[in-house]
Amino acid sequence: MSEPPRSDRGHTDDLMSFLAASPTPYHAVASAAERLEKAGFRQVSETDAWDGTSGGKYVTRGGAIVAWYVPEGASPHTPFRIVGAHTDSPNLRVKPQPDAGAHGWRQVAVEIYGGPLLNSWLDRDLGLAGRLTLRDGSTRLVNVDRPLLRVPQLAIHLDRTVSSEGLKLDKQRHLQPVWGLGDQVRDGDLIAFLEEESGIPAGEVTGWDLMTHSVEQPAYLGRDRELVAGPRMDNLLSVHAGVVALTAAATAAADLPCIPVLAAFDHEENGSQSDTGADGPLLGSVLERSVFARGGSYEDRARSFAGTVCLSSDTGHAVHPNYAERHDPTHHPRVNGGPILKVNVNNRYATDGSGRAVFAAACERAGVPFQSFVSHNSMPCGTTIGPITAARHGIRTVDIGVAILSMHSVRELCGAKDPLLLTRALTAFLEG
Repeated sequence: MSEPPRSDRGHTDDLMSFLAASPTPYHAVASAAERLEKAGFRQVSETDAWDGTSGGKYVTRGGAIVAWYVPEGASPHTPFRIVGAHTDSPNLRVKPQPDAGAHGWRQVAVEIYGGPLLNSWLDRDLGLAGRLTLRDGSTRLVNVDRPLLRVPQLAIHLDRTVSSEGLKLDKQRHLQPVWGLGDQVRDGDLIAFLEEESGIPAGEVTGWDLMTHSVEQPAYLGRDRELVAGPRMDNLLSVHAGVVALTAAATAAADLPCIPVLAAFDHEENGSQSDTGADGPLLGSVLERSVFARGGSYEDRARSFAGTVCLSSDTGHAVHPNYAERHDPTHHPRVNGGPILKVNVNNRYATDGSGRAVFAAACERAGVPFQSFVSHNSMPCGTTIGPITAARHGIRTVDIGVAILSMHSVRELCGAKDPLLLTRALTAFLEG
C-alpha cells in the first residue's frame, strides 16, 4: 500500500491548515484543487470534449469537485473505487437583501443553513466568506477572515428563566449578527464593503453566496494534545483525507486494478438535491464520460459500474461521556480508536454485510483498527450521501467516517490520530 506522506502529527497539522483555508464549500474546492494540481492532476472542463489519456484529472462545479486517476492500460470497463464526501457545513448564510439593523445597531440579515447547534454561534467572533458573481458572469472568492460580525447573547439579567428552562432561540429574531453602529440602514452597504475588500470596482457584484464562519483557528486540545478542536470537521475532515488518499494511490498507478475517484459534493446538509449535490447528475456524468472517453460502450459502462464500490466517508458520533445513555449500549465508538463503520438496517446508511467485508479488508491491509456504529433504537438516525449514491447510480456503497463530538457545532472535536487512520484506510481502499 502507498503510504500517505505524513507522520501522525504532521498529517493532522495539514488537516488543520486545510480547515482554516476552507471557510466555505467554494474555498474547500479551491484548496483541494490546489493540492491536486501540485500532485500532477489537471483540470478538465465539462464543456470540452474529453480524451481517454491516463493520469489524474478533476472537474469542479461550484462547491463540488470530482477527481480521478486513470492508470496506464485501464480498459473501458475498469471499475471505479470512489471516496464520497461533502464540502458543506451548517452555518449562517447571508440573505439576498443583507443590510439590516435597529436601535442604533447595523446588522447583517442571515438565514439558517442545515441544522447547526445554534447556541454555538453565540458570542463568537465571525468572519464572512463565499463567492461573488460579477456582471460578466465570472466569480471571485472572498474571505474576510477577521472578527467582523457577532451574534450577541442576551444577558442573564434580562432572562432569568434561562437557568431553569434552558436557552430558547428564535431563528428569525435571535440569530442576526451585528457588525457596526448606525441609525440608518444603507442598502448595498455590505456588498460595497466586500467589493472594496476584494479590489472589485464598485457596482460590479450582482450575485453572492456568502456565509459566516468562526475566525478561531483549529487547535490541539488536552494535557497530551491528543484531541483537535476546529470548525467544519463535518465533513472537511473526510474531504482532506480523500485528497491525500487519492494522491497517494496515484503513485501506485502502475499496479492499480481500478480507477480511484474522489467525489466531494455540496448541499449534503440540506438534502443533496442540487446540481452540485450527491442527488444530482455530476458523479454519474463524470464516470460515464470517463468510460466513453476510453472508447467504451454502454455495455462497458454497465460492467464498470457493476464492479464499482463507494466509501461514503462522513463524520459520526463518538460516545459522549456526559450522555452515554444516548448511545447504543453495545456500540460505543471512541476517539483515536480508528474509523467507524456506520450501519442502519433501515438504509439511513448504505452499509451491508458485503460492504463491511470490503472496508474490513482495506483496514486490514492498511493495519488500521476500525469500530462499528449503530444508533440507539430510541433515537432517530441521521443519514449521509451513501444511500443516495447507491440508489442513484446502482453502486455498492459503504458508510464510514471518523467519530467526533459536538457535531454541527461551530467548533467540533476529534482525536488527533483518527484523521491519519482514516486516510490510510481510504488509501488502501482506493488501491483496490
